[in-house]
Amino acid sequence: MYIFNKIIGFIPIILLNSHMDLYQSIRNFSSQPLTHQLLSSLLKDYKRPNDKIHELISAGIIEPVKKGLYLPSAKISKKRTEPFLLANHMLGPSYVSFDSALSYHGLIPERVFEISSATTKATRRFDTPIGSFSFIRLPLPYYSFGIRQVEIGENQNILIASAEKALFDKIINTVGLKLRSKIAAREYVIEDLRIDEEQLKQLDIEAMESWLNDSPKRESLAYIIKLLKEL
Repeated sequence: MYIFNKIIGFIPIILLNSHMDLYQSIRNFSSQPLTHQLLSSLLKDYKRPNDKIHELISAGIIEPVKKGLYLPSAKISKKRTEPFLLANHMLGPSYVSFDSALSYHGLIPERVFEISSATTKATRRFDTPIGSFSFIRLPLPYYSFGIRQVEIGENQNILIASAEKALFDKIINTVGLKLRSKIAAREYVIEDLRIDEEQLKQLDIEAMESWLNDSPKRESLAYIIKLLKEL
């Protein structure tokens, strides 16, 4: 007995049930990136799970992002993985930071198209069908400061820099930037980055001071703190 299915065409009903169970399993993870390890566990009953993964890609059921990382397609579910969560999974350990986090916290007015993250690994960039993702190396123990877990969507929790850490990371990663006075700090933060003074007043100066001894560009960051104290 045969029935028609839009996704997989005419197939025996016993195989249809098997396919639908697999598709439902993938649908259950529709808001999460699918790692190769996760897909392999879902395909444990298949003799050649890697061949099945290629079949799912060809059928448009999953979309490859990079080697070993996939997303359920819109064919399976309307729920989509948030790009920040995808960034967390793309290279670990990492957290969203720099312009991406500054924009998320509403500190800079510009819309950010490339998602930038901090990592303890080598600096890398990925251009994917989903978008561009950059990962910039920061040293330990500085890397571990000011990381927050935030719920960004249903069942989607991300690691992202606090507003304070994102500002520090931005300064540290800006090539050639050396702030040698409070005036220079003001010009960079308020005029160049266009961060509003009222928002700067909300930053946690005490936390920023606690990171200073282990931070790159300590002199520049110290002038940022001096500026914040006078606002």
